[in-house]
Amino acid sequence: MISSVRGEVLSVGLDHVVVEVGGVGLAVQATPATLATLRRGEQTRLHTALVVREDSLTLFGFAEEDARELFGLLQTVSGIGPRLALATLAVLEPDKLRAALVEGNITVLTQVPGIGRKGAERLSLELRDKVTALGGASDAPVVTAPGALRGEVVEALAGLGFPAKQAEQAVDRVLSEGDGHTTSSVLRAALAALGRKR
Repeated sequence: MISSVRGEVLSVGLDHVVVEVGGVGLAVQATPATLATLRRGEQTRLHTALVVREDSLTLFGFAEEDARELFGLLQTVSGIGPRLALATLAVLEPDKLRAALVEGNITVLTQVPGIGRKGAERLSLELRDKVTALGGASDAPVVTAPGALRGEVVEALAGLGFPAKQAEQAVDRVLSEGDGHTTSSVLRAALAALGRKR
């Protein structure tokens, strides 16, 4: 099992990234949110899951380890394959997905294309306890040290095409508004702030 890949980003597509590992370019399927943090020519490290089929080997990559854990967990439910599991994580962030599963929030779960009411009920029924055991919705998200977090988010924003100075100012403003930030929460807030300026 390939549990992570680290190397230079050779190209970023609509649904995958190619990462060079030891001279080999590995195509890694990923969500739009993960792809948005990657930039061609830069180094990256992705948590991965290898899905083996009779006719294919497909690598799925995630920026965060808990997203990979949920990806595996979703596939334990009948009718949920890797593509639908990835689509679920593309629509719902890990914390939101966990909360919906624990609360049995069918409305949130059916936002995912391909998941109907019955599928959403089955997901909640089968995964509620497993998600809680994995680290339920009530658990606090992992908080990164402010210095490292600032660098990560500024880099991600630069990768999305924002000028470095503008990205730094937006991130500093978000970080000054309190503590307990996670990389994804700061990125979302900074994007919202930068979006208002455009």
